Amino acid sequence: MSEPELQLVARRIRTFPDFPIPGVLFRDISPLLKDPESFRACIRLLASHLKTAHGGKIDYIAGQCPPGFLFGPSLAQELGLGFVLIRKRGKLPGPTVSASYALEYGKAELEIQKDALEPGQKVAVVDDLLATGGTMCTACELLGQLGAEVLECVTLVELTSLKGREKLGSVPFFSLLQYE
Repeated sequence: MSEPELQLVARRIRTFPDFPIPGVLFRDISPLLKDPESFRACIRLLASHLKTAHGGKIDYIAGQCPPGFLFGPSLAQELGLGFVLIRKRGKLPGPTVSASYALEYGKAELEIQKDALEPGQKVAVVDDLLATGGTMCTACELLGQLGAEVLECVTLVELTSLKGREKLGSVPFFSLLQYE
């Protein structure tokens, strides 16, 4: 991994204490998205990792809305692949499959179109951040319902103290930046 590129990316992550509620240390990626050079470096670093780890074995990049849509299409293009949408329930046309996950006060559901992938196709899942792992784990579950093989999940930021990586079980996980 290119250390200068990684430092360029890291310098564009801002920290806001007590947002959105007291006690939370929010990692803001907005400056990274504003800076084309930093954003390109982020995409190159993620792509380089996936090429090294999986060669040409990945068929598609998948991402869940909305943050996965910020990085997923650019990463897919960098790798010469297509991008598969995973959205909140009720946002995709046509036949879909869905899965729910727990929120602090209730539950949420994600869905994917039934014809988005063929059984056996290999997918890497991308998101901006891994916290508790609920959304990422649900995305992997949906891809599994379609018979796809999740090769790896990747993010820009991982909040290690929340142990989201553990929720992914045997699915490999990679993050560019780690924070407590």
